[in-house]
Formats: sequence, structure tokens, C-alpha cells
Amino acid sequence: MREWNGKRYWLVGASEGLGAALAHQMSKMGVSLVLSARSEERLHELAQALPGRAEVVPVDVTDANALEAAAVRIGDVDGVIHMAGVYWPFGAQEWDVEKANTMADVNFTGAMRLAGVVVPRMLARGKGHFVLTGSLSGYRGLPGSAAYSASKAGVMVLAESLYCDLRKTSVEVQLLNPGFIKTRLTEKNDFKMPFIMDPEEAARIYVEHMSGDTFKRSFPTLFSWFFRGGLMLPDGLYYKLFS
Repeated sequence: MREWNGKRYWLVGASEGLGAALAHQMSKMGVSLVLSARSEERLHELAQALPGRAEVVPVDVTDANALEAAAVRIGDVDGVIHMAGVYWPFGAQEWDVEKANTMADVNFTGAMRLAGVVVPRMLARGKGHFVLTGSLSGYRGLPGSAAYSASKAGVMVLAESLYCDLRKTSVEVQLLNPGFIKTRLTEKNDFKMPFIMDPEEAARIYVEHMSGDTFKRSFPTLFSWFFRGGLMLPDGLYYKLFS
């Protein structure tokens, strides 16, 4: 089990929803936090509400120079948790170029930029813990979700590749793939969301997974079987069932 008390973690995408819920749980466990997102005001509100020590470092993951500057300002940390993401529900028939490109740039390329400032520093120090957030929607293509699913699939493969490279080093990589979580993002959906979770419940699963040494966790478990099982279906059957 990982010892949390006295550790220092950088949460990227911490201003609300799952990020804020995770900040509360980790702060109660004695973790000193560095909170990042685009909204400085929300970050300060969160920092003031936490029981433990928290620093506010606003950053936009679409800005490589800003991420580098933030990493320099923050200095050494024991771990970094990536949760930054945006979402709009639409498919090919209603394609929105600006929103699609924003999802790609924030969700996937943002994670790539973050890895670029985090992983080399962890390797140089000889230790570190890097946690990325994928999605159940990233396992295979889904109707009405081309841009979002593609962006999350990219994050998941990024995490898998980093784990391949680093699993025998002292830099730990972990991946969490959540399903539906009650946030301002899922409020945009006009369809039934099975097994939808409160942010606090999802945050508890994050802490449980991060406290261990296994690489990946997809949740809720029963709902995840639906998506993981889809990987085993032949194309003809998969698209007949899912589209």
C-alpha cells in the first residue's frame, strides 16, 4: 500500500467535479496538493475548502510553454494526476469542427504535453507516480462520440505505452477509465447513463487504485465488462450491436 501522508501531488484538472472530489479525499489523507486548471477563481475556492495544504497554479494544458513554466514553478512532486478534459456529445452527422478539435487538444494532446514535462523530470529524479484518466468510451468506436472517444483512446494508449517503457523503473504509471460521472460535462447528455456515479464515489475508487500497484482499472466494474467485451467481438457483430 502507498503511504500518502506527507506526500506532495500535482492535480491537473482539479477545479470541479471529479478533480475537486479527489482533492478533498487526498487532502484528508494528509497529501499536500498543487491544484491546476484554467479557472484560477475556482481553484482558490477549492483550496480554501480543503482541510490540508494546497497551492494554486493555474495552467491551460493546451499551452506547452505554460505547462513547462508551471512545472518549473511547482518543483519536485511525488506524483501527478491528469484529469483535465472537455466534452460535447455529437457524432458525424452533427460534426462541430471547433468542439472536436478542442476535445482532441485538451483531452489527448493536453495529456501528451503534460507527459512531456512530467516524465523526464521523474526519470531524472529516479522516482515518480504519473496517473492518467481515460474513459470506458475509449475502448472502441461508439455512435455519437467520434471526437470524444478518439481523444480518450489516445490517452489510454499513451498510458499503456508509458507503462511498457517504465514498468521496470521507479517511475510508476497508472490508468483509470471511468464510466459516467455526475458533472457539468455529463449534464450535456440527453440519454440514459447506466451506472452513473457521484464524483465522491469515483474519487474513492481513484484513491483505492492509486494506493495499489496494478496498472489499470476500468469502472464501474459491471459496466466496464460491456466495453471490454466489445474488444473481443468481430467487426461485423460489434457494429451491428453498437451502432
